[in-house]
Amino acid sequence: MAVKIVRQPNKIAIIGAPSSAAAFLPGSEKAPAALRAAGIVERLQSIGYEVTDLGDCAPRLFADDEEHKRARNIPEIVASLNELKPHAEMGLKAGALVLVLGGDCTQIIALLTGARRYYKHVNLLWFDRDADLNTPASTPSGRLDGMVLASIIGKGSPELVRFWGEPPLVREPDGLIYGLHRVDPPEVEFLTRSPLRHVYAADIRLHGAEKSAHDALAHLHADTREFMVHLDLDVITQEEFPATNVPDSGGLSLAEVRSSFVEFVKQKNLLGLDVAQYNPDRDPDGSAARKVVDLLADALAARLEALAAPAPPAASPATEDSPSTTA
Repeated sequence: MAVKIVRQPNKIAIIGAPSSAAAFLPGSEKAPAALRAAGIVERLQSIGYEVTDLGDCAPRLFADDEEHKRARNIPEIVASLNELKPHAEMGLKAGALVLVLGGDCTQIIALLTGARRYYKHVNLLWFDRDADLNTPASTPSGRLDGMVLASIIGKGSPELVRFWGEPPLVREPDGLIYGLHRVDPPEVEFLTRSPLRHVYAADIRLHGAEKSAHDALAHLHADTREFMVHLDLDVITQEEFPATNVPDSGGLSLAEVRSSFVEFVKQKNLLGLDVAQYNPDRDPDGSAARKVVDLLADALAARLEALAAPAPPAASPATEDSPSTTA
């Protein structure tokens, strides 16, 4: 039988995913606690959201893991996904927008898998300066943060590809990389022949963030299809946001990221999002955490305002494969 999910525009379910197991450095496992301390829950409540805090999963820590050199810490990463997935399912089934506070980038796999329990297809907007399309055969580091998107589209680590029983978790034509700036040669080669769309940071700067975001949403068919957003905070230039594992110059300004992110989050078909790669060890005064909270609050306030507008005509009844949703 179909599961009837009634979307609740004023509800958010927050889940902490304190993991650095897939990362290039320790520290991102502290991100959920730091963002809570910076007031994320209180800010969202002050905007007008009903916040359900589903708590934090168990910490999963960075380690060199010489036993799995081509997919480091893979047992810990799979364990973290198995713990996060039912929390994501719970939030989605309740009709809430699910916000995962990470952590490393692998946590989006559990969020997507939770959504696929109820939705036949879920599109993905990958907001990141890196393609994360390496595989165990091509990785220069063995760190799974550089292979997450490859696994999602069925090309990466077998353990992560198989996490969803019928790969791919997201089909290549249903994904889009936004803000691309660092790309390894094997990733460049892959993107030249893949239907996975990608938008470079330089083109976003050239055409403007708001227009580029609208174009990306059109390519994803976000007006008619459910989707997720993965936000890797190293997409922000290091001059404005150095508190990530692999900061870099170039890329997008904080203002450009904010303008784009607001447009993405405003969409009624957004099911959830995860925020990754904030490293409190590189934020001694907490200023970067406050920037993240401000960024989330700005986008989610715009969402609440947009969804309060008159609703469009009701969609056709749900089929067995897809639940009915109302925004």
